[in-house]
Amino acid sequence: MPKLDKVYQLFINGEFVEAENKATIDVFNPATGAKLASIAEASKKDVDKAVKAARRAFEKFRFSTVAERAKLLLDIADIIEQNKKWLAQVETMDNGKPIRETMNVDIPFAVEHFRYFAGVIQGEEGTANILHDPLGGDFMSIVLREPIGVVGQIVPWNFPFLMAAWKLAPVIAAGDTSVFKPSSETSLSVLELMKLIQKVLPKGIVNVVTGKGSTTGEFVRTHKGLDKLAFTGSTEIGRSIALAAAEKIIPATLELGGKSANIIFDDADFDKAIDGVQLGILFNQGQVCCAGSRIFVQEGIYDKFIKAIVAKFKKIKVGDPMNPETQMGSQINKKQADKILNYVEIGKKEGAKVLVGGKRAKAGDAFVEPTLLEVSSNSCTVAQEEIFGPVGAVIKFKDEAELIKMVNDSEYGLGGGVFTNDITRALRVSRLMETGRVWINTYNQIPAGCPFGGYKASGIGRETHKMILEHYSQIKNLVIDLKGKESGFYPQ
Repeated sequence: MPKLDKVYQLFINGEFVEAENKATIDVFNPATGAKLASIAEASKKDVDKAVKAARRAFEKFRFSTVAERAKLLLDIADIIEQNKKWLAQVETMDNGKPIRETMNVDIPFAVEHFRYFAGVIQGEEGTANILHDPLGGDFMSIVLREPIGVVGQIVPWNFPFLMAAWKLAPVIAAGDTSVFKPSSETSLSVLELMKLIQKVLPKGIVNVVTGKGSTTGEFVRTHKGLDKLAFTGSTEIGRSIALAAAEKIIPATLELGGKSANIIFDDADFDKAIDGVQLGILFNQGQVCCAGSRIFVQEGIYDKFIKAIVAKFKKIKVGDPMNPETQMGSQINKKQADKILNYVEIGKKEGAKVLVGGKRAKAGDAFVEPTLLEVSSNSCTVAQEEIFGPVGAVIKFKDEAELIKMVNDSEYGLGGGVFTNDITRALRVSRLMETGRVWINTYNQIPAGCPFGGYKASGIGRETHKMILEHYSQIKNLVIDLKGKESGFYPQ
């Protein structure tokens, strides 16, 4: 099994290089507090260097064939799969999430994503149409999709490896190049990937610049040499990305925050709904933008359901993320755990009842117990603001009319769930929900090929589906005169 490097350099133009000022940032295991490594902190000059490398590479890569790009995507997928165990361990050490999740979700879904886009571009067909104008002319219209150029991509710390796949696969598929900025908290798995694919990746196609969001991230956000921005993270930072794109008149895709509703109707499969609530709010320690953090339970089963879900939450195994039996690992750091627990206190002050949890877990300072808060109103703070932790706000509802008003009373609209055995009701309620993704009788399934993205303050654009290629491409139209000398507006 490989070992982590003591110091990780920037990855620019196919090579690992020191930061211009040789500055570094220490990276720690959030579960143990142990230092894992140091990463380079990219300066403005380093970002400039990365953008220039990406621009040079783009001038050649833009003319690559579909077959060449598909092969590259498939080669990357194979390399990830061959190194699955190591990459999963790095992700767990760096992020604090359980090894059972990184082995069975983060890494395999990343593999699937690269393979999906390889298939998408191989299955695409061009368009050509014969057109007739009112003056008797005949024309052929050809629509071409061309790569957009150099893309600045910034991803968060909650799914560092999977988010890298979500961003890099479409970049490569479209024929673009990337200046990629991972979170300073969780850069190791992406840098390990660059080491693994260095020999198959053409130089300059992907350039990884590590550092803090307030410095390196800001240099990427404001760089004038980029043709597009792509961001996953908080709505607050997303607004600044959108403003930067608007100033440069370039497109931006934004996958932002959420406060998703997970709805349990009286007629739901009880055990499946219990599992759905757990998966909705405890997966990745609740550090999921589409987490089912508002749990609406219909009054007919409310008391029974609360008793059962509290019992389940009490049995969740919180502890060492490297233990295969652990169900919940640590938050990303103690600061995040403190923020989550502060929300619990805010909820209590506003009248919320702690049904279970609400405290720091015994495993360490960065661990939080699985928590449910019973609230009387959807307007309370813990039902409106994104907590980004394993804290669910439980709300009783009577009927669909009351429910839909509460569900849509949110600035966000990223995800949601509906548990019912009545498919007509499921479809009716799903259509009324102002959200980009609704799971029916499941939650947090994120396969490639299903478009993911939000309404309202949850973002712009859709990922994990071929439609994202529209955002990484420009459309060119060729109009060809087919009549030759006979055409012409003016008589000879």
